[in-house]
Amino acid sequence: MHHVRAHRIAGFGLTSADAARLTEFYVTAFGARFVSMQHLTETRFEWVGVRGGALRHTLALGGEMVQILQFDTPGRPYPDPLLPEDTSFQHFAVVVKDMDLALSRLQRARGWRPISIGGPQHLPQRSGGVTAFKFRDPDGHPLELLAFPENTAPPRWQQISGDGIFLGIDHSAICVRDTAISIDFYQTLGFACTHRTFNHGAAQANLDGIQNPQVEVTAMSLDVSTPHLELLCYLSDVHPPRHRWSSNDLAATRIMMATSGEAYDLGAAQRLVIDPDGHHLLLTP
Repeated sequence: MHHVRAHRIAGFGLTSADAARLTEFYVTAFGARFVSMQHLTETRFEWVGVRGGALRHTLALGGEMVQILQFDTPGRPYPDPLLPEDTSFQHFAVVVKDMDLALSRLQRARGWRPISIGGPQHLPQRSGGVTAFKFRDPDGHPLELLAFPENTAPPRWQQISGDGIFLGIDHSAICVRDTAISIDFYQTLGFACTHRTFNHGAAQANLDGIQNPQVEVTAMSLDVSTPHLELLCYLSDVHPPRHRWSSNDLAATRIMMATSGEAYDLGAAQRLVIDPDGHHLLLTP
């Protein structure tokens, strides 16, 4: 089989216990736009490996897509607690124009819980100089609000005009056990390593809600560089177990990648790929 080459990250797939409730949260919290709702039969879900179909809500958040799946056969709930350094940890970061306004909007939504301690954290310049805030949605999925210092945002976000607070999804961050192994894996899919930092200190501790984090952050980008992928490798003597999530488990977040070229004929089918740490990647034609 030839390698599949991804061209861009098109969106993210979330498994939910209640798609209507989670949709309401994303619309209220981020101003996401409801696009469609349909019930997919089992034959449309051969890539999933779960019996039965699923209800699918499709939302647009900026230029990115968020698909929420509620399976007819429910899976396991989101693990609680789940430490940020656990390899199951995965979030996507929503870029905001104004952090105070974004938090005010988030306060109107119900069911979320903070991860960060003491509100938004301003990271030092060595860690990007951004202001960030981590929290969990009503199903437990981790999320991040991200504000860039004025005039330092990547071109994609500077080009967006209008009065919107929430601009779109900047990246997905996933925890990995071994940065080198993950870089090799994602390079086979077409990613290139574009930036590396070593994050530590009080602001990082408050952001992650843990004591004394030391984390290697490696940015990986495709041809279309936003959204990109960030590999988080926490340096720790404790190595949490490696989970294997089924698609109907709430922790089975999918990074949806659009492929290019003809190296592999996907036909009309989607293809599920599992990375070395158990993260789900959904390749679409």
